[in-house]
Parts: sequence; C-alpha cells; structure tokens
Amino acid sequence: MIVQTKYVRFESLPLDCGATLAPVDVAYETLGELNADKSNAILILHALSGDAHVAGISAETGKPGWWDNSVGPGKAFDTDKYFIICSNVLGGCRGTTGPSSINPATGAPYAMSFPVITIPDMVRLQKLLIDYLGIPRLLAVAGGSMGGMQALQWAVAYPDSVVAAIPIATTARHSAQQIAFNEVGRQAIMADPDWNQGNYYGGKPPARGLAVARMIGHITYMSDESMREKFGRRLREKDRYGFDFSIDFEVESYLRYRGASFVDRFDANSYLYLTKALDYFDLANGQPSLAAVLGKTKARFLVISFTSDWLYPSYQSLEIVNALRSHNRDVTYCELSSNYGHDAFLVDIGEQSEILRSFLANTFRDFR
Repeated sequence: MIVQTKYVRFESLPLDCGATLAPVDVAYETLGELNADKSNAILILHALSGDAHVAGISAETGKPGWWDNSVGPGKAFDTDKYFIICSNVLGGCRGTTGPSSINPATGAPYAMSFPVITIPDMVRLQKLLIDYLGIPRLLAVAGGSMGGMQALQWAVAYPDSVVAAIPIATTARHSAQQIAFNEVGRQAIMADPDWNQGNYYGGKPPARGLAVARMIGHITYMSDESMREKFGRRLREKDRYGFDFSIDFEVESYLRYRGASFVDRFDANSYLYLTKALDYFDLANGQPSLAAVLGKTKARFLVISFTSDWLYPSYQSLEIVNALRSHNRDVTYCELSSNYGHDAFLVDIGEQSEILRSFLANTFRDFR
C-alpha cells in the first residue's frame, strides 16, 4: 500500500502563549476510505519523534510507517473498515509548521523565534484539519505517549466531536522525573556549540547534542529487563576491555547508532519545542481536579498501560481511569504484561491489537 503525504494550509492559528501563527501548514496522510455517513474516521496521534506516515509504504521514502504493525488491512486499526488519518504535529519537522519552517515575515527559518507551543495548540490545529476533511465526529482518537496526551486533550476540548478516546502509555501531566529527563536532553542540545542559539539552518546542525538527547530518551523507552536480554554486558567485537573510551559494550554501540540515526531525520529545535510542550501539559491545568475535567467528557475510553513502562508507569494511567470512574464515565482499562518498557505500544502488539480491534468494533457498532 503506497501512501502519499498531503498538505493543507490554514490562514492562522491562535496559540496558548498569546501569539498567532499565520499561515500554518499541515502534513497529513490517510488510509482506507471514508464511508458515506462519515462514521468510520479515526485520528491517530503520533509520539515525540513520529510523523504523519503512520502506515503503508511512503511514496517519498519507500519506508513503512511508524505503526505499520498496527494499522492496515486486517490489523488493529483495520483500513478495510476504518478511514485512518494521521498528521505531523505543530512544531514538528516533517511537513507541519515548526521551527525549521520559513517565517513569512523574515524569509528565514523561524528557529527560536518560533512561539512556544502546547499540546492543546497541536489539537487545535488537528481540529482545523478534521473540519477541512468534512468529518463532523471522529469514531476514535488514539495514540501512545505524546499521542496519548493529544487523545486526552481531544476528548476534553471537543467532547461532541469524539466517540472514543484511546490513550496508551501516557499521562495526564508530567511528573518531576519526566520533566527532568526532558530538561537533560534540552541542555545537551543547547550545550552543543553548533546549536548557535538555534540559528544553525544552512550550516552545521548540533548533531552531537541532539544525538546525546536521543540516547537519553531511548534509555527511558526501554526497560531494565529488555536491555539485559538484548545486550547484557556483552562486548562489541572484542574479547576484552579496550581500556580507553572507545566502544566496549554492545549497549554503547546501540545507543550511539540510535543517536546518530536520529540526527539524520529530526530537527534539534523541534526536539526543544516538543519536549517543552510535553512538560507544560497538564489536563487539569486551571481546573479544580483531573476528575472535574474528565467528568465533562462524553467519549468512551480505552486506557492501556504496560507493566515494564517506567517512563509512563501504570499509576499515571490509573489516575486517568479513577478520575473517569469517579464520574461514571465509560472506561475500560488494561495493564498489559510486557518486557519492552515504554516502547511496548509500538513493538509488543499482539495482545494490544486484539483489545484495540474488539474495542473499535464495539464502538463502531454502537455508534452506528
């Protein structure tokens, strides 16, 4: 299945910080067919380093999508039944307006003059896209990690536009530890001399800083058990220590590879802006409680967490579930056993797929 990225431009977008972006471009992809009564549309929301290419083979790159094992014919998000939409988030670097985009006022990239954005800003732009596509009500909004935050925000901000919300491996607000990991990553980027206060476009990017930020992040996506099984203390192509600071261990080689490959596909300034948006996110911000906010939603919820996820541990999903249950909202909660840590929602898809398939089928049946 070859998938083509599409683009749409909106005149302006007001932001939580008080600024207005004008104009705003959105990159998005769709799979499957929208049915006659427009009741089968599902918006899938990507995590920090994702993009609009959720599944199928990209017409531009020839590569499969980031959730290709879950989206497609006969898969959890069955494109024979549902119309799937996925867009690159505001502040990203894969087609939607972000720091690397050209500022029409200057003719140069925004860089650090790009306004600070939030998860609600991202969702506000997605709502413009859904309205543009002529879809009055989404069957579901679904995503893991940062995508799960967007799914929660959708259910709160647009209760009449969402039948079901599926937040996976996520939280209603970042803890101090989660903010701390992001801050270390940001400092790694900004400490790189090539960052140049964000003005590196057209020159040498802060590759070393961004690679270190990705290495830090990738550690949090795995679990102790998965790292032990995958690497242990195995040496990399040697039978004894080098007694220097070259690569000794397999895990060192893996992290350096992950860091280097990330630099080739992601913008450092986008990393700064998106991690800040994650840290600012608080679903109950300015409200009496999380329960008070979620009590006003109308969607049914499927909340999924994983036993080995220490970046977004299950207690944070349970906070969401308990807040919903305190107002008798329709919520199903599943904590799945997995050794893959936070990445489980992307790679350990067997049981998750069955749960998603059943939940979506029941929701589609009830909605119609």
